[in-house]
Amino acid sequence: MMKNERQFLKLALVCCAISLLACNSKQESKQLPAQTSKDTVQTPLTANKAAQVYAKTQVPVLCYHRITEGSKSEYAVTPATFEAHIKILADSGYQAISPDELYDYLVYNKTLPAKPVLISFDDSRIEHIEIAAPTLQKYGFRGVFFIMTITNNKKNYLSTEQIATLSKNGHTIGVHSWDHTMVTKYADTSDWEKQVATPQSKLAKLIAKKVSYFAYPNGVCNHEGAVGMSKYMKLAFILSTKRDSLQPLQTVRRMIVPEWTAQGLLKSMHKTF
Repeated sequence: MMKNERQFLKLALVCCAISLLACNSKQESKQLPAQTSKDTVQTPLTANKAAQVYAKTQVPVLCYHRITEGSKSEYAVTPATFEAHIKILADSGYQAISPDELYDYLVYNKTLPAKPVLISFDDSRIEHIEIAAPTLQKYGFRGVFFIMTITNNKKNYLSTEQIATLSKNGHTIGVHSWDHTMVTKYADTSDWEKQVATPQSKLAKLIAKKVSYFAYPNGVCNHEGAVGMSKYMKLAFILSTKRDSLQPLQTVRRMIVPEWTAQGLLKSMHKTF
């Protein structure tokens, strides 16, 4: 065999060997199993203790009742005033959060928007779906609607279908008791069943979601009531009174919103929270 032929043959063998090694490498890489979620170690979230929850910065929580013309009640605002309130919140950079987001912030230190606000409605009034919900949607907000189940399908109150619609449209449904009896008057297990457990179960079936939030009738709650409510709810809301340092999740503060100017609303929010 000539010298040039021997060199050519050696070169060919080297190229063949390199190609074979590359091919095997590709084949092995294809056969390596992809990393699965089981391979990823996730650190479990640690829940804050009561003192830690109590020490966190409070989030503004607004409480509306009637949205109607001609009422002079401190629990009522006109439709024009309500829209002015929501508009100034949006224009001021506020973002509406859900009770789920508030809970995760309080318990697990999850991040909230820079200017959060929770907008809530009590008493199951018809104007909540006819006026409040469309106005919230106009400004990209969502609310939480606390339902008295005794009023379901009654004149001037939300129907079961309307409650389900609010939920489907991204709003949160909570409990406001069966008939507005204050928690301080719950004498035994039967009262808790009637005022909390049964309405909670009824609403959960209606919207096909878990119902985990409660607004105390008249905003009234004592320590015993807060302890009892913790067996049913993730969060429960009082009004602008003192929180329970041992049960801060069951005594989240809200402020009633009357017929204020838009600027008056902002000033009151800053003063209250």
